[in-house]
Amino acid sequence: MELRHLRYFIAVAEEGGLLHAAERRLHTSQPSLSRQIRDLEMELGVKLLERKARGIELTAAGRVFLDHARLALMQIEVACEAARNTERPHKPGFGLGFLPGQEVTWLSGALRILREEAADVDVTITTKSSPELANALMQGEIDVALLRRETRTAGLDFKLLVKEPLVAVLPARHRLARHKAIRPEDICREDFISTARAAPVLKTVIDEYAAKVGIKLKQIFDAETLSGGMSLVASTGGFTLLPAYVQSALIPSVVARPLRGEVPTIDLVMGYNKSNTSPLLKKFLLRASELASGRSRDEDT
Repeated sequence: MELRHLRYFIAVAEEGGLLHAAERRLHTSQPSLSRQIRDLEMELGVKLLERKARGIELTAAGRVFLDHARLALMQIEVACEAARNTERPHKPGFGLGFLPGQEVTWLSGALRILREEAADVDVTITTKSSPELANALMQGEIDVALLRRETRTAGLDFKLLVKEPLVAVLPARHRLARHKAIRPEDICREDFISTARAAPVLKTVIDEYAAKVGIKLKQIFDAETLSGGMSLVASTGGFTLLPAYVQSALIPSVVARPLRGEVPTIDLVMGYNKSNTSPLLKKFLLRASELASGRSRDEDT
């Protein structure tokens, strides 16, 4: 098994088909990609994909393998960066943590503030789930993180950045996808993909929303990551509820639609360890409001 096999499999799973993955992501031929996937399945001894009339569908083994394949590639990237860092001269360090996909909105503003306060700072970017970011803050592995207001966070403090509305994420060919907005009574009839393992705070918000509007969600899977949740949506025909920021990172086979009525929201906060005495952290926190105001200006334009 080679790294390219993992990259090819992830591309096929995220694109929802061999042809789209070959043309859009991998710039190779579909027959060649099919051979690579067959080689991977032979190596593993299990079937990862089921070929359907409208594309491909992940098997149970494929869904499990997808999350581990993503993690393996991420660890390789971290290892490469760590090796490169050994050849660089030492600089003051500052660790930033983000929820997957939030870097698109917040990273440029955060880097601008850091460069203005300490031009020679060596910034490390970490992307993890909210519970993992909270743990990294408590362990002193990063200085600040954009995460959810986790409950088991001894020694941490939070600053509210924005309240994010939730949206319904559906397969692009789902019958509800043609609607401009989704009613609560519509989604309660559909299979629900939970993301409770990766996002317990999000689960609480969804549970409270369901109770408030008087619906019961029919959960069929609990995804280990938000991206895994989107992949399950594409492969099972179900739906999930996610913060609106994920719209910038949707895979092509799914779409996002707003909810009708009173829309549930989830807090995005800036978290830090109160025992962290970094002078740069103090300067960064003083300018935290600039991030939210900068985001608002971007949305207005």
